[in-house]
Amino acid sequence: MKINNFRPVNMNPYNKLDKIGKLQAQSVNQKDKIEISKEALEMQITNQYEAERQQRVDELKNKIESGEYKVNPQELAKKMYSYWDDLK
Repeated sequence: MKINNFRPVNMNPYNKLDKIGKLQAQSVNQKDKIEISKEALEMQITNQYEAERQQRVDELKNKIESGEYKVNPQELAKKMYSYWDDLK
């Protein structure tokens, strides 16, 4: 029986463990980082929509408290249906 090109397999299980340990050590040293877009920063700084939003919230709040706010069930059902239909 003749065996050609027989070479030992270079498998050392400790090499993999060493690499995993190094990767874990690198990930421990990294810090979390957050980035906010320029548009989001501008919205926070200028609050350009704050007055409009507050006016709308106050209108809805007054309608709810006075009992004038009515939900249209057909319109609500249409919006819910279109939302779930768009997710398909």
